[in-house]
Amino acid sequence: MSHATSGSAAPPAREPLSAALEEGGRVLWLTLDAPKANVLDARMIRAIVQQLEEHGDRSELRAIVFEGAGPNFSFGASVAEHQKDQAPAMLASFHGLFRRLDALAIPTLAVVRGACLGGGLELASWCSWVFASPEATFGQPEIKLAVFAPMASIILPWKLGGAAAIDLCVSGRSLDASEAAALRLVHEVAARHADAARAFLHQHILPRSASSLRFAERAVRGELSRALSDRLPGLERLYVEELMQTPDANEGIASFLERRAAQWVC
Repeated sequence: MSHATSGSAAPPAREPLSAALEEGGRVLWLTLDAPKANVLDARMIRAIVQQLEEHGDRSELRAIVFEGAGPNFSFGASVAEHQKDQAPAMLASFHGLFRRLDALAIPTLAVVRGACLGGGLELASWCSWVFASPEATFGQPEIKLAVFAPMASIILPWKLGGAAAIDLCVSGRSLDASEAAALRLVHEVAARHADAARAFLHQHILPRSASSLRFAERAVRGELSRALSDRLPGLERLYVEELMQTPDANEGIASFLERRAAQWVC
């Protein structure tokens, strides 16, 4: 029997993100803190953007680090939020995170262990450097649900080249850490990957001018920034107005949520 009274309040929801300013405010370390999946759902994205808005204008900030709590970096965006009626809001929220990162132009690092999939890979591949544990895996599996990843369709060709982007986005296969390093998706594979990231920061980022680091990021990411403004809106329309009108895209999402094999129309 429950002893709760009708007037008792539910406990507050646990925050999905942990944030810490380190190195005298020069590093913002953001931990996706909803294990084991660390899903990049609307609540998680709001929490990340809030931290970026709160701390992104700090003149001394030189780097933003993303890490996943628990055994994985992130399984990606919420599949439930990919449903036809929720897809426009999901894309607007998720892509807004990247537009905010692009506007800040602060160097970013991803510290990855375990699975880094879907939207998780889009976030990691956006980062200037990725430090991975040996057992980390990387994949863009949206095609298995009969959908595609708009951000990956922009980031991966820019970062890895067209052939590698096609391999990941069209096959949906996953890479182990050594394969990801060979493609230059991962900067370093190390058992103590967080320590490797900190060592990199101390050697290459923290001694530099914070303002000049931002100018350098803006300069080198110019083509990617233009793609965000010129290509991403068209990919959003392709997803919402065309892809999500097909039976197979809706069947792919539904079959995943219902835990059954998909039945494709074509």
